Amino acid sequence: MYNPRSSADPMEMDAVVQSGAIHAALEGIVTIDEAMHIVMINPAAQRMFGRPAAQLLGQDLSVLIPGALRERHTAHVQEFMASGVVERPMSERGQLMGLRADGSEFPLEAAICQVEASSKLGGHSYFTAMLRDLSNEHKLAAQVDQLNRRMRTLFDLLPVAIWITEGESVVYANSACARLFGVAQRESLTGQSIYTLLHPATHERVREMVAHALASAEEVLPMHGKIARRDGSSRDVEMVVAALPDHSRTLVQMVLSDITKQSQERRALLESRRTLRNLAASLVDTREEDQRRIARELHDELGQRLTALKLELSALEGIETPGIPSARTQFMIQMVDDTMAATRRISLGLRPLMLDDLGLNAAIEWLAQEYERRSGLQVALRCDQLPDLMSQKVLTALYRIVQEALTNIVRHAKATRVAISMVHADSLIELRIEDNGTGFPDPSLRVPGKSFGLIGIRERVLMLGGDLSLGNLPGGGASMVVRLPMSGQDATGYPLESAASLSQLVAGATPSDTRT
Repeated sequence: MYNPRSSADPMEMDAVVQSGAIHAALEGIVTIDEAMHIVMINPAAQRMFGRPAAQLLGQDLSVLIPGALRERHTAHVQEFMASGVVERPMSERGQLMGLRADGSEFPLEAAICQVEASSKLGGHSYFTAMLRDLSNEHKLAAQVDQLNRRMRTLFDLLPVAIWITEGESVVYANSACARLFGVAQRESLTGQSIYTLLHPATHERVREMVAHALASAEEVLPMHGKIARRDGSSRDVEMVVAALPDHSRTLVQMVLSDITKQSQERRALLESRRTLRNLAASLVDTREEDQRRIARELHDELGQRLTALKLELSALEGIETPGIPSARTQFMIQMVDDTMAATRRISLGLRPLMLDDLGLNAAIEWLAQEYERRSGLQVALRCDQLPDLMSQKVLTALYRIVQEALTNIVRHAKATRVAISMVHADSLIELRIEDNGTGFPDPSLRVPGKSFGLIGIRERVLMLGGDLSLGNLPGGGASMVVRLPMSGQDATGYPLESAASLSQLVAGATPSDTRT
């Protein structure tokens, strides 16, 4: 059977295929002959230049080129025709511009190639140009450039210092950054290593922060550090480090806030607090010394004189003295007894002499017995034997803390049992006091100015470099934990008594539980 396709000329078939491809191409295609006359223009090129094929076929190629560029463009095309080169991108000779039917110019990207026609078409040479309209790309590039300029202007107007780094080098710094580092032009910071601008003590931490920021782009990391200014001085700064979402993941933005003034004010405030605390500690020491002296004088001087007076009155009681009734002598002896009891009570209130004579454990045991006798509160003690060489300041502070805590429990806690534990290890001593009362009120319910006892305890602890923890127990009641260095100068250590073991004492504390 006869197949008409089998007799078709392969060259004619290629021509048909090529013609269809040219017609459907999205890029503009223009073919010219050796005289630079347009012999073919596809629909994409017609839309690009805004002219139909009927207006362009047979016209010189220069009608598609702006007048000012025609002569140079013609020379470039002629040079290509004579070079024998098969193809060449036209962008090598500078920016190529096209001319639309409305007279507007637009940027082009073009590549030209030589095509040899078949012998049936006379064997002439033709030249085909592939064209791409760059108008939209140039518009987008202009918009991006405008956006970049706006962003740079915005960054430059910000009052906080900002720099952007790639690797270790600064690629951008705003004006506030230049002012912070004490340089006249922000451009002078560009290209420098950030580690020449940061204080050496900050380098290791900054490297860690940058590496972390690049590994976790969504996290913003703040830190405190120092910078080295051009004049040799340093400034305290707060740095916020964040990775920028670039494809290479190498850009890091750092925002630097000058906190030198705040740091100086903070240091001045801390120094003021330290001075006030030292003054308070000196006043406390002076008061304790005065109370010790007065208590000793009441006990030794006044107590002895009252005892001697009672002996004299007792001697008179057995002697018939004219004008002095026996009942009057007995009344004076009773007054002396009452005065001696009051003196003893005042002396113990000022400072129990057993604290100095017998030690802290004996003083706390006596204090617990006094509160049991006066308030009915059951107090259980668990006190380690303390080292002989302990700071008197620490011993006094522990006694006063126990005294104040028991007073607060009796006044406010409505407790029936209290457990007191005092243990030590290495250079740390821990005092833990727990009760079965109502516990500490919620912070929002506390009345300001009504917790001077706790304030006094906290100040005593802080003056000795210790730590105070207050809280409520899960089963009800309050807990106070005080940790003090035995020297009264350094506070380091760890919990020494578990809360669970002490809670068992609270649950079943009785006077018989007391041990020293």
